[in-house]
Amino acid sequence: MKLGLLTAPFPQTPLMEVADWAASNGFEALEVCCWPPSEGPQRRYAGVCHVDVTHLSAGQAGDIVGELAAKRLSVSGLGYYPNPLHPDPAHRAAVVDHLRRVIDAAALMGVPLVNTFIGADGSKTQDQNWEMALTVWPDLVRHAADRGVRIAIENCPMIFSYDEWPSGHNLAYSPRIWRRMFETFGENIGLNLDPSHLVWQMIDIERVVREFGPRIWHVHAKDLQIDREGLYERGILSLGMGWQVPRLPGLGDVPWSRFLSALYRAGYDGVVCVEHEDRSFEGSDELVKRGFLLARDVLRPWVV
Repeated sequence: MKLGLLTAPFPQTPLMEVADWAASNGFEALEVCCWPPSEGPQRRYAGVCHVDVTHLSAGQAGDIVGELAAKRLSVSGLGYYPNPLHPDPAHRAAVVDHLRRVIDAAALMGVPLVNTFIGADGSKTQDQNWEMALTVWPDLVRHAADRGVRIAIENCPMIFSYDEWPSGHNLAYSPRIWRRMFETFGENIGLNLDPSHLVWQMIDIERVVREFGPRIWHVHAKDLQIDREGLYERGILSLGMGWQVPRLPGLGDVPWSRFLSALYRAGYDGVVCVEHEDRSFEGSDELVKRGFLLARDVLRPWVV
């Protein structure tokens, strides 16, 4: 395995400056954020553009990869996490168009994965959202396959605020939907697995790795602390609002040694990519960097 980081917490820092810091501090890979350059963040750590895929030439793509390789860094994937099933048709069309551009950029860069969400209309049920997915995703999957790029879907439900209630903004958060997704869309779609989202859904982490190991193509290392007082006050039907706290690896309830051991047993040899959304280490680049170093030191004994 390799240890990497998602570039999202450095929205104002040029990619190569992020790369210099990451390489000098023991990271081996970057997941590079590729939102549209003109799109401001609609939520924390969204809207970040470290590679402008809208105007990327083959020469520029080669230069980026070559410069990173010179720093002994690989690109584990291009990251773009919007809502391809957004209820507004114009918004949905813009998202799908940009996702195609991210896939095209990955092909130009020789990057094997694009990491994203399936998306969802928060006002619809899972089954209703699945019917919408059937109208959007087959073409996207074919587009990626034709370019030699695979798609890895993160398993975050995107239910963190009342505008995402009650069904969230990402359909593919449970084994039931993953099985449908793989059966319907074929071999070119897999998982970008984040164990923190399994903790608060009470989904068995090790069982997920056993069942879906061959389709786990990327891993996000983010932890989650369950605030027991908040859970007591609000109850589980609040779906995490007020009691789930994103943390850096080692500061929450993910059993990292068992999770990584399960990944090894399943044959996973990809990147374990630190996703930093811990508010205790926000506010400045120096705090963000301290958070990444903490995560590095927690994970490094198992990621070799």
